Amino acid sequence: MPPLSETLLARPLLSPALTGALGRESLLPTPPRAITRELEELLARPPRQRSKLWEFGTNLHCSIIGTCLSTAELRQVLLKIGRKEATGATEHDVHASAVLVAGKHQDGAKLLHKALDRRHRVAISQFDRAKSAGEVRALWREASKRGDIPGAYWAALTHPATNETLVREIFAEVHMLSHLVGAANRADIRRLRQLEDEKADLEARLARQQEQLRDAVTNRDRALRELEARGGQSTGVAPPLATVPAEGVLATELKLLLDRCETRRERIALQLEEARTTLIAERNARTAAEAREAGLRHELDAIEASLGDAPDDNDPTPRLDLTVLYIGGQQARIGHLRELAERAGAVFLYHDGGIEDRRGMLPGLVSRADAVLFPVDCISHAAMLQVKRLCYQAGKKFLPLRSAGLAPFCAVLKDPALATPGS
Repeated sequence: MPPLSETLLARPLLSPALTGALGRESLLPTPPRAITRELEELLARPPRQRSKLWEFGTNLHCSIIGTCLSTAELRQVLLKIGRKEATGATEHDVHASAVLVAGKHQDGAKLLHKALDRRHRVAISQFDRAKSAGEVRALWREASKRGDIPGAYWAALTHPATNETLVREIFAEVHMLSHLVGAANRADIRRLRQLEDEKADLEARLARQQEQLRDAVTNRDRALRELEARGGQSTGVAPPLATVPAEGVLATELKLLLDRCETRRERIALQLEEARTTLIAERNARTAAEAREAGLRHELDAIEASLGDAPDDNDPTPRLDLTVLYIGGQQARIGHLRELAERAGAVFLYHDGGIEDRRGMLPGLVSRADAVLFPVDCISHAAMLQVKRLCYQAGKKFLPLRSAGLAPFCAVLKDPALATPGS
C-alpha cells in the first residue's frame, strides 16, 4: 500500500463541481468542510490486507502445505478440527487431508493460516517493509539465496503488494527446487564415502594419540618416582616435591603436556561424533536409495516377465481369479493395463477418479472389485481419500502404486499379496 501522503497527492482534494462553485477566491487557508469530509473518508478506508490461505487457487495449496508446514504441525491442526484419524495416518495422508482443508474457510483453513503465520512471523515482519511487487521480489531473491525458502514463500505469496505475475514466478522457482533434490543423490553418495574414509582416519589418529597420552603419563609417573627416590637417598627422608626445583619444573611441563593432549583428544572426539552423525544420515540416505533401486528393479523384472508371457489356451484355470479396479492414471495407458490384467487372468474395471466419470459410480465399482489399485502421482486428493474410505467400509484391499506407468502395475499383478484376502 503506498504511503498516505502519496495517496492524498494523487487524489483531487475537491470534486470538480465543488471547485467550480467555490472558485479560486474561496480557497481560504482553513480547509472547507468538503475537504475535511473527503479526507475523513480517505482515512477511514481500510488498508489492503494480506491474502488468506483459502483465497488461493487449489493448485497452490499443495505447494504451500508441503513447503511451509511440517507433518507434526499438520497433525496438530487436523486433530484440533476433529480428524482423529490423523494420529496414525501416514505423512502422505496427512498432507492430502491438509490440502483439502486449506480451501475450506469454515473447516480448518483458518487454523492452518494461523499456524503458517505463527511459524513464519519473522519472515512476515521482514516482508512488511516492502511497498511494491518489485520490493517483494527483491526480498524473495535475498531469502532464496540464504536458503530461507519456507518463510519467504509464505510471506511473499500473502503480501498485499504481490500480484499474479509474481505469484507464478515464485511458485515456479519453488516447484523446480523439488526436482533438484533428487539430482543431489550421487553427490551425497560420494560424500558418504569420503566421510567413511575420514572417519577411519580420525579413529586411527585418536588411537595413536591416546597411546601417546598413556605413554606420557607413564613416563611422568616413573620420573616422579625416580626423583623422589634420589631425594630420599641423599637426605634419608623423601622431601616434598616443592623443595626440589627440577621436580617442580618437570611436573609442570608434564601437566601442561597432559592438558594439551586432553584438549586435543576432546576436540578430536567432537569431530569424530560429528562425523558419525553425518555418516549415519548419509547411510540412511543410501539405504533409501538402494530400496528405491530394488523396487524399480523388481518392477522392471515384472514387466519383462509379463511381456514375455504368452497366454496358454490349454490351461482352463486363470492365474488370477479376481476383479481389480484401477482408479485414476492416464487414459492413453488404460488399454495396455487392461490387456496385462486380462493376460494375468483378472477382470479389469476402470474409473478415472471423477474427471469425466461420475464420482457416484465409485461405491458400486468398489463393491464389485476384489482389490483396488490407484497411482499416487495421477489421482486427485479427494478421489484418493474417498477410495480409501470406501475400501475400509467394504473391507476391500487397496494397493497404492508408485506411478501411473506399466511397471508398477505389472509388479503388483505378480505380487502374492494381491491374491491374499483382506484389506
